[in-house]
Amino acid sequence: MAAWFVLVVSLGISGAFVGRPGQPPVAIAIGVGAPLLMFFAWLRFSPSFRAFILSLDLRLITAMQAWRWAGLGFLSLYAHNVLPAMFALPAGLGDMAVGFAAPWMILALVRRSDFAGSRAFVRWNLFGMLDLAVAIVLGTLSATLSSGAAGEITTAPMATLPLLVIPAFLVPLFLMLHTAALMQSRLIARGPRV
Repeated sequence: MAAWFVLVVSLGISGAFVGRPGQPPVAIAIGVGAPLLMFFAWLRFSPSFRAFILSLDLRLITAMQAWRWAGLGFLSLYAHNVLPAMFALPAGLGDMAVGFAAPWMILALVRRSDFAGSRAFVRWNLFGMLDLAVAIVLGTLSATLSSGAAGEITTAPMATLPLLVIPAFLVPLFLMLHTAALMQSRLIARGPRV
């Protein structure tokens, strides 16, 4: 993970993720998609990696989603005319909802050992994944529809540091964490094998 983070920052410093106005953000799509493809391929072909993912502390995986409360930053960037409403409002509010609910999920996991297999826990994880997917789609649409006119508010800041860390590192990481939580949830819902 450290190497992945350093790679994202290094590429960000070099401007590798910056695209032209009116063009789909292909470099960011690769930044989001490549780690996810590697993660899912590793899950598929490596039993030891799959076992490692299933052994992670579910409370810790869930707690890491609390960082998404920082989606408030998107609302602040919208209020200061840095990011467009089309992207910042749904992405920020969705992240805040997931982050706000995370402590309640952790509390339920601590209180009830079977909560991880519940519909509520599954729905929260699916909502978290949907929120990230919506943010990706809206960010892509916003970048593609931009004209490059002077003073236009676009998602271009998301392709530069420090905001670049969000789509190229945190979004795939949060999707991986949701996937790990859902894998464990499915295992718990099935119950012990006899």
